[in-house]
Amino acid sequence: MATPRPVAGARSTRQRTAVLATLRAAQGALSAQDLHAELGRTVGLATVYRTLQGLVDAGQVDVFRRDSGEALFRLCNPAHHHHLVCERCGRVEEIDACEVEPWAGEVARRRGFTITGHQADIFGRCADCADAD
Repeated sequence: MATPRPVAGARSTRQRTAVLATLRAAQGALSAQDLHAELGRTVGLATVYRTLQGLVDAGQVDVFRRDSGEALFRLCNPAHHHHLVCERCGRVEEIDACEVEPWAGEVARRRGFTITGHQADIFGRCADCADAD
């Protein structure tokens, strides 16, 4: 994955560097609490939340919501894309935008909408988790 871009107006701090390094090393998406646990006592939970929100706002981190409402975070590919998200293990697969945009355009056209933007996250079970069921 590409090195994360600097966040406009954000200072490069020890905490931000630690959060980014942990996200970079993660196999899947992490909750703020999981990220905090990985960091140990080096970064406070409030700082983790503030840092994640800044990274989401800057487009460096994707955020997903589980059915429970819990947010999961992962480093983001800077190119426009969508996601397949495993509800069990948190694995995320990026989907190239060209696989989703024709469908989104057709759905909008049939309903008389003009698309100004879109985000498609598809939730389910990855093959490994589906096999374990």
